[in-house]
Amino acid sequence: MNKMNKKYLILEDGTVFEGVSAGADAETLGEIVFTTTESGFASVLTDGCFRGQLVVQTFPLVGCYGFVPSEAEGEPVLAGYIARSLCDAPSNRLAEGALSDYLKSHGIPAVVGIDTRRLTSIIREKGVMNASICDSIPENFDKIKNYRVPCELPSVTERRLGAENADYNVAVIDCGAANACIKELTALGCGVTVLPADTPAGRITGGGFDGAVLSGGAGNPADLVSLIDCAGQLLGKIPVLGIGLGHQLLAVADGAKTEKLKYGHRGSNQPVKLADGSRTYITEQNHGYTVLPDGLASGRVVMVNVNDGTVEGIDYPAKSAVSVQFNPQGRDASGTAFVYDRFVGLMEDFRNADR
Repeated sequence: MNKMNKKYLILEDGTVFEGVSAGADAETLGEIVFTTTESGFASVLTDGCFRGQLVVQTFPLVGCYGFVPSEAEGEPVLAGYIARSLCDAPSNRLAEGALSDYLKSHGIPAVVGIDTRRLTSIIREKGVMNASICDSIPENFDKIKNYRVPCELPSVTERRLGAENADYNVAVIDCGAANACIKELTALGCGVTVLPADTPAGRITGGGFDGAVLSGGAGNPADLVSLIDCAGQLLGKIPVLGIGLGHQLLAVADGAKTEKLKYGHRGSNQPVKLADGSRTYITEQNHGYTVLPDGLASGRVVMVNVNDGTVEGIDYPAKSAVSVQFNPQGRDASGTAFVYDRFVGLMEDFRNADR
C-alpha cells in the first residue's frame, strides 16, 4: 500500500480501518451510514438525503461503468465515500470519467480497500455513529464523538420547469428534491415551480398552484420547525404530496412524532406492503427517521415496511394529501410511480370540487 495514499476510517467507538484514498486529498467528519444499492452510483453520490454523512457501499465493487451525468439527482452533499473496491477504468460510452475523478473534482474524501462487510456489521449491531476519514489516528476521539450533522437545507433559486400551458401547476418545496421526482411530474403534464425550503405557505396557497410537493431531504424532521409549520398550513388548503422527509413533515404537522432508526433504510431493496397485506413493492429509500403514527389526527397508515413494520405511506383523505417514505419510481406493474398518479388525481378532484 502506498503510504502517500494511505487513509484511515475511524469510528467514534475507537474502531480503526486502514485503507487507500480514492477521492479528494482531505479529511472529513460525518455520520456513517450504509447503502445496499448495487448500481446507480451517480444517484448515490448526488442524493440530497446524504448531507453530512459518510456513505458506505455494501456492494463490493463500485464504479465499473463510471459517473453517468444523466443518473445524477443534483449536486453532491455527502461528507465522504467508502467502498471495498472502486473501479478506476470504467467501460461505458455514457460515462464522464471514473467515480474517483468526480469525487476529487467536488472535494469529497473517499477511502477504499477496507472490509466493508465488517464495517456494515458494526453499524448494524451498534447503530449509526460518527466517523472520520483522516490521514493519521488522533490521540483521542472527542472531536469525532461531538460531531453533529448540520441542520441546514439546500439553498436553491426559484425556477420553472415543464410546459407553460401545463394541465397542473405544482410547487415543489425543495428540501433536497431528486431530479427523478421533477421528471415524473412534468411527464404527467405538470408545470413545476421549484421553490426554496424557506418559502412561506402563503406564497404557495396564494400563488395559483394546483398542488404542492414536500420533497425528500436530509435531517431530523423535528428540527425543521418552519417546514412543519408550512406543511400544517398547506394541509386541507391545497393537495399535497410528501416524499421522504416531506412524508415525515406532513405527519408531524398532523400530530405525529418521529424517532431515529438504529441504522436507517438506505438502498433499493426495501420491501413495502399495503397495510391490508394485499400487495408488496420493492422500493428505493434513503432515510434515518421514521414516523410514529399514534398521534395522527387525520392521517391513516396505508403502507408499512415488511422488515420492521415502520410507516411507509399515509393518506389524509379529508385533507387531500398523501405521503410515502420511499422514492416513487417505475411504471411497470411492480413499480410505485402510481403515487404521482394519485397526487394528480387529488389535484383534479380538488379542482372539480364545489368550493
